[in-house]
Amino acid sequence: MLALIRHGQTDWNFAGRLQGRTDIPLNAVGRAQARAAASAYAGGYWEAVVSSPLGRARETAEILADALDLPITGTYDELLEQEYGEAEGISWSEVATHWPDRVIPGKEPDHEVSARGMRGLHRIAADHEGRHVLVVAHGGFIRQTLAAISGHEPRHYPRFENLSSSVVQYANAAWHVRSIGGVPYLEAAVAIERRAAEAERAA
Repeated sequence: MLALIRHGQTDWNFAGRLQGRTDIPLNAVGRAQARAAASAYAGGYWEAVVSSPLGRARETAEILADALDLPITGTYDELLEQEYGEAEGISWSEVATHWPDRVIPGKEPDHEVSARGMRGLHRIAADHEGRHVLVVAHGGFIRQTLAAISGHEPRHYPRFENLSSSVVQYANAAWHVRSIGGVPYLEAAVAIERRAAEAERAA
């Protein structure tokens, strides 16, 4: 069982700027969010913490591990955030203005993000031999990876809040989504499918 956790807030998060691979650190709010979130993972069920190599994810992982007295057992390049090329550092509204078709120069293709996300899940599972692991990563990465498992379009997934958690489980030779942003999967899937239907009607 893996809990995919979005890192704490950064100044760019607060300002609504697209981060991607730009290595922006946590701010004071982000550190407080991580400390506050730790209690949700207490009780002995979770056994280790891993993260993306980017500083905002690593520091979030360190805060959680320290609060829960868990080992940090590695960083995984597969957990890096999607690269947004020329759009990094600007707001989503500016992205819509400059690239209304979302064809952004230098952007990592969605299918490549989901493919490395799946590789990352398998590698973490193999390295931890069935243990339950907290995986600190990034909102865009988590969305693409969950969508690859569930079969939904990533754009219909919700926006993930800082420190939100989505749980996946490997069982019967396949990955399964158990929750999305703290919401049980079946309930979240209804909302995702509703958004997909609304988008289709609006097209």
